[in-house]
Amino acid sequence: MQMNDIPFGTTDWSTVEATTHNGDVGVATWRTREFGGIRVRMVEYSPGYIANHWCQKGHILFCCEGELHTDLKDGRSFTLSPGMSYQVADGAEPHRSRTEKGARLFIVD
Repeated sequence: MQMNDIPFGTTDWSTVEATTHNGDVGVATWRTREFGGIRVRMVEYSPGYIANHWCQKGHILFCCEGELHTDLKDGRSFTLSPGMSYQVADGAEPHRSRTEKGARLFIVD
């Protein structure tokens, strides 16, 4: 990832327009900023959320609140609680998120 031509700035996430994305169950609410080719998001998953696809995009993901379960297509599963993160490269390992209680995440991809 190259971070070029991005002037210093701050983001008040409460002022960024929210978009809703349906999962197989529940919804994900995204607040998204774009900086060149870099997408930065604050994402909230509703309780009971289950993603509707296997994602192959690379991310750096930080769990701010709640608990997130991430299943890999190869059968492994990981759980993030507040203060934990994961990273995965584009096309490396298909993954799918779910949460029982809901979660708030900061994601860079």
